[in-house]
Amino acid sequence: MDNTLAHKIQQDLPKIREKQIVETLKMLDEGDTVPFIARYRKERTANLDEVEIRDIQDAAHRIQTLDKRKQEVIKMIDEQQALTPDLKKQIEAASILQQVEDLYLPYKQKRRTKATIAKERGLAPLAKAAMSFAADLEEQATQFIDPDKELPDTDAVLAGVHEIIAEDAGDRADFREWVRRNTQQYGQLVVKVKRGGKDLDEEGTYQQYYDFNQPIKSIPSFRTLAINRGEKEMVLSVKIEVNEAPIMWHLKANTVNNHQGFAADVVIDAIENAYHRFIGPAIEREIRKQLTEVAADHAIDIFGKNLYNLLMQAPLKGKIVMGFDPAYRTGCKLAVVDQNGKYLDKTVIYPHKPASEAKRKAAKGLFIDFINQNHVEMIAIGNGTASRESEQFVADAIKEIKTPIYYVIVNEAGASVYSASQVARDEFPDFSVEQRSAVSIARRIQDPLAELVKIDPQAIGVGQYQHDVPQKQLGGQLDTVVETAVNRVGVNLNTASPDLLVHISGLTKTTSGNIVKFRNENGEFSARSDLKRVPRLGPKAFEQSVGFLRIIGGKNPLDNTDIHPESYPAAKKLLKRHGLTMTQLGESAVSTTFNNLNLAEEAQAVGVGVATLKDMIKGLETPGRDLRDEMPAPLLRKDVLTMEDLKPGMKLQGTVRNVVDFGVFVDIGVKQDGLVHISKMSHTFVKDPSKVASVGDIVTVWIDSVDLDRHRIQLSMVDPEG
Repeated sequence: MDNTLAHKIQQDLPKIREKQIVETLKMLDEGDTVPFIARYRKERTANLDEVEIRDIQDAAHRIQTLDKRKQEVIKMIDEQQALTPDLKKQIEAASILQQVEDLYLPYKQKRRTKATIAKERGLAPLAKAAMSFAADLEEQATQFIDPDKELPDTDAVLAGVHEIIAEDAGDRADFREWVRRNTQQYGQLVVKVKRGGKDLDEEGTYQQYYDFNQPIKSIPSFRTLAINRGEKEMVLSVKIEVNEAPIMWHLKANTVNNHQGFAADVVIDAIENAYHRFIGPAIEREIRKQLTEVAADHAIDIFGKNLYNLLMQAPLKGKIVMGFDPAYRTGCKLAVVDQNGKYLDKTVIYPHKPASEAKRKAAKGLFIDFINQNHVEMIAIGNGTASRESEQFVADAIKEIKTPIYYVIVNEAGASVYSASQVARDEFPDFSVEQRSAVSIARRIQDPLAELVKIDPQAIGVGQYQHDVPQKQLGGQLDTVVETAVNRVGVNLNTASPDLLVHISGLTKTTSGNIVKFRNENGEFSARSDLKRVPRLGPKAFEQSVGFLRIIGGKNPLDNTDIHPESYPAAKKLLKRHGLTMTQLGESAVSTTFNNLNLAEEAQAVGVGVATLKDMIKGLETPGRDLRDEMPAPLLRKDVLTMEDLKPGMKLQGTVRNVVDFGVFVDIGVKQDGLVHISKMSHTFVKDPSKVASVGDIVTVWIDSVDLDRHRIQLSMVDPEG
């Protein structure tokens, strides 16, 4: 591992010590995963968390990419015998890729331009004379007249000189850097509706941008992506405008200075042309690209946070759940799963038109019988087509059942994607797509994490402009989020699907499949050590994964904790030192005994670091711990609320479904989610909605306004009475 790299990373991440970076890079080079390092190597990293470790990983990649490009550029310029010590020093000192590309631009192989043709015709010496402000430039130009070279007169000669000077000025790194900074500081993004654009924008989606401008430095990310989409859809035209006067003054001051005369006029004309043809358009493309990249990064970050909070929603444990997939013509598909998500039964009812009156009348009785037969305790209703009518049907029906039954409206985004996937077909080969959806909807409230990992994260619907960002970058970030969530929660080794296991640290699609195959052929795992018998799961994969895999009711109680097997001897020693046994894990005696320990002394006695000891004690106190149990439980309902019931000032509780730049969308129990605009989230100024609310949060809101025609609900999180 190169210590120079660690030093460079430390300059990028000043809050992290160089020694921490060195140790982290060593472990990453050795094949350790980020979740494993963050959880089980705290002594080596001095307690770096996953975000910090990934920051180190990203910085290393960025610096290595930059260094590689520097060496490529130096080599290519050197091959042209144009590399000077000063130029090499400038390239090596560049801190960003753009600076390297600016320095390389004059030496980059170009297509044949007017300037290269002029040089081929021998006009380079005359261009040099012009840049030296030769007093007799006009007279010198006559000496280059040559009809055979398509230079019939001085106008043609001077036109060639103009091209050479303009292209050379356009390639100057210092000019581009100055213009870039000036445009970033003072430029305006100007947006207009294109001719015919209004006809393409039938719903008026981009109406606010028909005549719009805003300083580049203050434009928010969501606005950049909205404008880009409008431009792509041929509704909007977009350009960057900037005051050219100071730019021209700077360019001329650094070429012509105080020179006057014919040569100075030739140079000034070429410099102005260089800005309009080369520098200005290139900088505009760069800045538009940069705005888009920053906006995309921000949108991906928002999507990642929302997805993480969605995956970490509290599971509804120990309940027999019915999934209710609403529909009109094809009927509502019902599926029941047991407390562990295992499929029990399914049926179809027809409670809505256009079904016949006989079928609609029969639906309630069939529904109630189905509930009673399967001892259903909870109903999960998908929020898609016919959801509102289905909710009313369910609310009316459960009033006739003596046992209390509640329902939950479940965001079914992505359920259809899962239902048509190979994963779903493998699990339920004889089911229709809708029947698979009903099972998925039921499982979503039982264990959101285990069910949602089966679905492409981009289909889950908790983002903003997710289809307008680089899909590869988005996919990579979302994979990281899923990996973080799954490993923080841990999984039950005896019930986890291959789709869940594949996200566990150190496991692959092959090893995950082999674990399930081994389990099916040999019965449940009784000990974590049995993992070593799984084909193609080697020592490294075992080390990286085993701490995140739980065995409930196995031979060793420690297997149901997040204590790594490498620390089992220390854990046993700790228990023995204080007169405790394995059978007491999770009992109050453990917490009481470990309440006032001298951690440094105990860590030394059992042979682990203090950070590992702290985690070990937590594991012994709470075996089987699920971080999600600390999250808000889903809102349970027994009766229906409609948009027509909503009145301004009404106080309700709701579940945050999505967090975006301009506010949060909240499910208050009607078909349409309501929007809490960022200005209505707090009495004080809110810059970032995610600092106030997260996906899955249960929040109190007040109805601000209801637009029945446009199906829009405006909410407030600020009590109107103070």
